Amino acid sequence: MKWKKIALLNAGLAMSLALTACSSGQQAQPQPGGDKQGEKVKIVFARGKDVTGATQQLVEAFKKTHPNIDVEVREMPADTGQSHDQYVTMLSAKSSEIDVFDLDVIWPAEFAQAGYLLPLDRFIEEDKINLKDYIQGAVEAGNFEGKQWTMPKFIDTGLLFYRKDVVKQPPKTWDELIQQAKSLKGQGGTQFGYLMQAKQYEGLVCNFLEFISSYGGKILDDQGNVVVNSPETIKGLKKMMEVVKSDFVPKNITTFTELESHTAFIEGQSPFIRNWPYQWALAQDPKQSKIVDKVGVSPLPAGDKGSAATLGGWMSGINKYSKHPKEAWEFLKFMTGPEGQKITAVKGGSAPTYLPLYDDSEVKNASPLFANKDFVKGISAAVPRPTSPVYPKISEVIQIEVSKALAGQQTAEQAVQNMEKKIKEVVGK
Repeated sequence: MKWKKIALLNAGLAMSLALTACSSGQQAQPQPGGDKQGEKVKIVFARGKDVTGATQQLVEAFKKTHPNIDVEVREMPADTGQSHDQYVTMLSAKSSEIDVFDLDVIWPAEFAQAGYLLPLDRFIEEDKINLKDYIQGAVEAGNFEGKQWTMPKFIDTGLLFYRKDVVKQPPKTWDELIQQAKSLKGQGGTQFGYLMQAKQYEGLVCNFLEFISSYGGKILDDQGNVVVNSPETIKGLKKMMEVVKSDFVPKNITTFTELESHTAFIEGQSPFIRNWPYQWALAQDPKQSKIVDKVGVSPLPAGDKGSAATLGGWMSGINKYSKHPKEAWEFLKFMTGPEGQKITAVKGGSAPTYLPLYDDSEVKNASPLFANKDFVKGISAAVPRPTSPVYPKISEVIQIEVSKALAGQQTAEQAVQNMEKKIKEVVGK
């Protein structure tokens, strides 16, 4: 597969360069009370909803090698914004109720600055973890002020999945997608022609960036200047509006996150879906999917400037207030190391950040993506989304203005003008 990937890796990469670290996380760590003393220690691992079963398999594998450490999994909301807010509420109160937790790549710098994360450098050095074995963009997402605050767990990129029994040839452009989505709706038992994430949350920003970037639009330039108000951005947003307002997407598409969209797809309701790599494994699970062995994958459709894919992913870190930091590190090290990431890749369908796994035969067999050198090359060269320490506020502006445009409350031109004005206020330029 050869395609142009306009990578827009999450703002955590960008924020990590600009925010100020909280030095209070460098205090001496308590000694472990588990393995050395033969006492059992329980740690709590918080993460979003896992529909693949990979987390439970990973925990069971960890317990076999660490019998003195019990791991309780606490499920957080599927909506990343809700998870973020719950973490902030919990950690701002200096709660020790969780020990290890997953973070969207746009969060690490914010959480480190707030003093919620424990720096990992001492653990990494003592256990001789070679961070060069990981995708560097993913490592940088958890690093700022020269300190490593999280370990990369898996990396995502937006992709187009399609029904091979319905689609003869995947579309190469957005116009081709629109044409096929219209004509294929209703075929093969489908109800819709296309599925995406259009709810007002971070997933909407990912879809928006893919549309505008495929036409050459940007939010900020390399100097941090606001350049969102351009003909390219307007054209990309208009194409997005055309898709969302069409009769081949669900009428309530503006309520769809990954959960709603992937559920509809594996139930056979659409020939196309824009989603992350985990969609492949989910579609091949006979316990959940009605379209096993009927799914293909391709790059997202192109605009005037080619195909654009938002890269994202998840990191894992340790709560600074954890009472069991050493045990928490042992679990974090296992989960983000070769054995843990292999389970996440094979069982969960998530793309590893640990590069040697792309040479593992079981990982290659888990998804056609993992055996594709262009895919690996593309995610390895990932670059940040808008480079700004105030990315969450920029994202909020984008979410609100794009949602209004999709709801027909303003034109694409008005939406982009409003974004320009409000983002300039946010960044101070």
